[in-house]
Amino acid sequence: MSSVIYHYASVSEALEKLRKKGFTFDFNQNQEDIVLHPENYTINHIYHYEGNSNPDDQASVYGIVSKYGLKGVYVSGTSANSVNDNFNIISKLAIKKINTGSL
Repeated sequence: MSSVIYHYASVSEALEKLRKKGFTFDFNQNQEDIVLHPENYTINHIYHYEGNSNPDDQASVYGIVSKYGLKGVYVSGTSANSVNDNFNIISKLAIKKINTGSL
């Protein structure tokens, strides 16, 4: 399985590109089913960003697909000094075919 690497300048640019690919559902606002049934979801895209002025300013954008065909995004802000529930949610999802991007 090969990875495709995309480089987008910002989180908002990655979100826009994913939206154009049909990833329109907001899993941040509707994460209940992911939490209860992570086996129904796979991560197909990952984009990671670090802040220019502060390395603790990090964000990851995930393109997620359900086994029923629902495509959406999940954005996780991370920091080296914080305990983050977002990681616990994402870590339970299968990673199928990864298209990664990092800046």
